[in-house]
Amino acid sequence: MHRDTKRREALLYHAKPTPGKIQVLPTKKYATQRDLSLAYSPGVAEPCLEISKDVNNVYKYTAKGNLVAVISNGTAVLGLGDIGAEASKPVMEGKGLLFKIFADIDVFDIEVGTKDIEEFIATVKNIAPTFGGINLEDIKAPESFEIERRLVEELNIPVMHDDQHGTAIISSAALLNALDLAEKDIDKVKVVVSGAGSAALACANLYVLLGVRVENILMFDKDGMLTTCREDLSNLQMKYAKSCEPKSLQEAIRGADVFLGLSVGNVLTPEMLLTMSDNPIVFAMANPVPEIDYDLAIKTREDIIMATGRSDHPNQVNNVLGFPYIFRGALDVRATKINEEMKMAAVRALAELAKTPVPEQVNIAYGETKLNFGRDYIIPKPFDPRLIAVVAPAVAKAAMESGVAQVEIQDWQKYEHDLLDRLGSDNKMIRMLMNRAKTNPKRVIFAEADHLDVLKAAQIVYEEKIGQPILLGNSEIIQELKEEIGFDADVVIIDPKTKEESERRKRYAEVFWKTRQRRGITLLEAEKWMRERNYFALMMVNEGEADALVTGYSRSYPSVVKPVMELIEKQQGVTRIATTNMMLTSRGPMFLSDTAINPNPSAEDLAKIALMTAKTVRMFGIEPVIAMVSFSNYGSSNNESSKKIREAVAYLHKYYPDLIVDGEVQADFALNPELLQSKFPFSKIGNKKVNVLIFPNLDAANITYKMMKELNKSDSIGPIMLGLDKPVHIFQLGASVEEMVSMASVAVVDAQEKERRSKKN
Repeated sequence: MHRDTKRREALLYHAKPTPGKIQVLPTKKYATQRDLSLAYSPGVAEPCLEISKDVNNVYKYTAKGNLVAVISNGTAVLGLGDIGAEASKPVMEGKGLLFKIFADIDVFDIEVGTKDIEEFIATVKNIAPTFGGINLEDIKAPESFEIERRLVEELNIPVMHDDQHGTAIISSAALLNALDLAEKDIDKVKVVVSGAGSAALACANLYVLLGVRVENILMFDKDGMLTTCREDLSNLQMKYAKSCEPKSLQEAIRGADVFLGLSVGNVLTPEMLLTMSDNPIVFAMANPVPEIDYDLAIKTREDIIMATGRSDHPNQVNNVLGFPYIFRGALDVRATKINEEMKMAAVRALAELAKTPVPEQVNIAYGETKLNFGRDYIIPKPFDPRLIAVVAPAVAKAAMESGVAQVEIQDWQKYEHDLLDRLGSDNKMIRMLMNRAKTNPKRVIFAEADHLDVLKAAQIVYEEKIGQPILLGNSEIIQELKEEIGFDADVVIIDPKTKEESERRKRYAEVFWKTRQRRGITLLEAEKWMRERNYFALMMVNEGEADALVTGYSRSYPSVVKPVMELIEKQQGVTRIATTNMMLTSRGPMFLSDTAINPNPSAEDLAKIALMTAKTVRMFGIEPVIAMVSFSNYGSSNNESSKKIREAVAYLHKYYPDLIVDGEVQADFALNPELLQSKFPFSKIGNKKVNVLIFPNLDAANITYKMMKELNKSDSIGPIMLGLDKPVHIFQLGASVEEMVSMASVAVVDAQEKERRSKKN
């Protein structure tokens, strides 16, 4: 992608449709005058008076307990340096977004317009009553050390500078597990650190708390080894200064057990790596270019245990594994600070989590058969849904045991369940879906690539390495549009109507005619149909010249389904195809079937739709909990619609007893497990979180998903085709670029699954 195009895309993302990345939404009703009188005057006086009597009531009556300030003065922003308070705001908003989607913590970002330490500290102290915690961000060293130290001492809410401690906590967990695999004692290892900034010092300090001896740590900055004879070192750096003659990095690395890199790219050479001890541990965390390239390091030393800051290699040291859950645990017990005990608890929780069996959902997201603790898996993956329920409780317990908690959690099991319930409100499923697609990209046909939005979707699929686009349409228009959007990659472009494709059209027509000659199709008609892009594209998939197809952007759904039904076979055992829509809701992903194909399915059809949907849900690493919904509950009506659902459920209970499914049940009962359990305690889905709804007819399913999409602004992926032998998926008419990228990702994952099953058979 041209830099100008990427720049334009980034600017548009931040500017449209609403400037910025976060907003404030009311949490209380405000529709009536009564609501407003309670929200403001005169009703608001009552909680104010209660707080004035006891300041701790602020947690009871306001949002303080779940509100964190992300505060910066813009002096050390990402790789941009000192760019100023206003220019740092997009980064702080981004940090707020991460807090919300990973731990359901609300954030106000605060950009402070001063570089003076005392002014900055005074500002933060003066606004601290608003917040339950303070996340300091992108403040340059050494000022950041003093600012954090003072605020921790002088405030009674959690304060943490994530740039320092986030990396330290995650890399410390990685270090514990790496030493375990290398069978090395922590108090005997020799550690060489490249970098002496805030993150490097925080890592070294935490390593010492874990048991590494200070005298065994040699630290380097851009001017060389830290020694006592240097006059340019801070007090914090002097802790690691040595009284010996300075060594070069090349000399220091000889015989070292651990290399920690938080400096610049390519400072660790293969020759230097070869001089390290057996089973060397290398954390090369400079971004985007690590201190030594991962592939080069692995090629140089087979016994290496390596981590980087990059997501495209194993063992990514990613701060998102830590800060959301550390603050979550601290807020939930109203900790007065984040102390060393809480950080160590996070370290050990992360280390232990990497040793436990990985959920199938995580294996699927990363395209692994089975992730196991070992050299390529020493720290958990960011998509692991267990993180919030493991790290946050560990931090909360440490706060309680170390005496900094102001409230105590009594029921830990309930607390963990509550934490997991917080995870339903984000779009992790889309990230996991795309991440899985990237593990084994497939050739995806975009049948309407001469439409600008379709081409934009294909460009994203290519640049994000989700798949390899094949662009169908008018080649001149496609080339013009490619130039317009800066899509300069050399991808396959095919115009089915051109003379260049005549031989392929003829070959496809012969194959098509042979399959349809007894159904009224002549060879001449078959040749005519092959000039039509969807027929041509479907034949490409059938003939193995492409792996998947996405189409339907510019045409009605029925007109696109027709050639699919004619050319693509059903999967073995499938008698009727169907569709499901994955809705990304506040309670997590919900699958709705059948949203596009069958107007009035029979009881047998409904049972088969439920089974096909369950199979697709498992493809996403989710165990299906299925409600067959109706206007009636468990026999309360003898209407034909209700009766066929009961028959379908009876069939599934008899022949698929392990499938969690029940009905007929009204939608509100299906989605409210407590209500369902209280009224119908015999239900197989009682006290369970339903994630699949099977509707009695197409009207109900289609109307429901479109209403959810528009009224609740729920993201929708689909309709996803069920029961086809090939990965073919159809966009809704006028789908957005984001929806098309998601559907292309589904098509790639579908192709991966079908390939895996064919190899197994």
